[in-house]
Amino acid sequence: MPGSAAEAQYRPLLFSIAYGMTGSAGDAEDIVQDAFLGLTRARQAGTTITNLKAYLTTAVTRLGINYLSSARVRRETYVGDWLPEPIVVPADSPGPAEYAELADSLSMAFLVLLEALSPVERAVFMLREAFGYGYPEIARITAKTEPNCRQIFARARQRIAAGAQARGGAPSPARRAAGEQLARRFFETADGGDLAALLAMLAPDVVFHADGGGQAQAITAPVHGREEVARLLAGLFRRGRSLGTSVRLAWVNGQPGAVGHDAAGQVFAVFELEVADGVVQAIRTVVNPDKLRHIGPVSDVARVTRQPAQETP
Repeated sequence: MPGSAAEAQYRPLLFSIAYGMTGSAGDAEDIVQDAFLGLTRARQAGTTITNLKAYLTTAVTRLGINYLSSARVRRETYVGDWLPEPIVVPADSPGPAEYAELADSLSMAFLVLLEALSPVERAVFMLREAFGYGYPEIARITAKTEPNCRQIFARARQRIAAGAQARGGAPSPARRAAGEQLARRFFETADGGDLAALLAMLAPDVVFHADGGGQAQAITAPVHGREEVARLLAGLFRRGRSLGTSVRLAWVNGQPGAVGHDAAGQVFAVFELEVADGVVQAIRTVVNPDKLRHIGPVSDVARVTRQPAQETP
């Protein structure tokens, strides 16, 4: 853990970078912890650290690059649609400092786009695009030359041309209020079962993503189109009503959304809405229990029931 106020002040930034690299809140916490442990060891070895922020930022980024090299293999065998672990800030409270800072920088859509990049490309693109680092700083952090970093960024930007649009900036009070209002109407409409009203809130080419990771009941491929998505939502909320579930508004990775709870108050899903022009353009839902544990106790409502293996006679 950070050993001084000077170190602790950098923790929100470090967590944001680590989460941007990994898409995992738990792994981001581990990377930040490892960076601070490395700092302690360096000091014990007599190393003089003149720029604490630069030292820790470099450590976290390089640990993130190492993480991605092994994570890529796991992602290739992932069951269904992969989404990052959601970062949830309750609608009525600011949430932890590191989560609040992160939520203004990295939407789920942006993180999914980053999956197309190599570890080094992701680091360079994210430091430049999401956090505004200059090329000299990025070169130092990644141990590349400045011209090389410029080339890497240009190449990465070409590969995910929609990246800049997918990333939302810090929400203004007006945008935040409008987002919460739309999310409230959306979830009330979905829960009320008014299909016509729900259709009116969806863009014609709306897409629904769900991440169950093979451990929770979820579609394994995105659903496209207003009618298809509306019917899917109506069915999901109809089942939810029969089970006594409820949703609570939240900001998810800087976007309006909600957290789904079962009748006992345990978390079973997180919804993120991508909104533009007053309608919902995309819905991303995480139901993989492994990606919800950092939010609170996880429900078994959506968990896949596995049959016990039959013994071979």
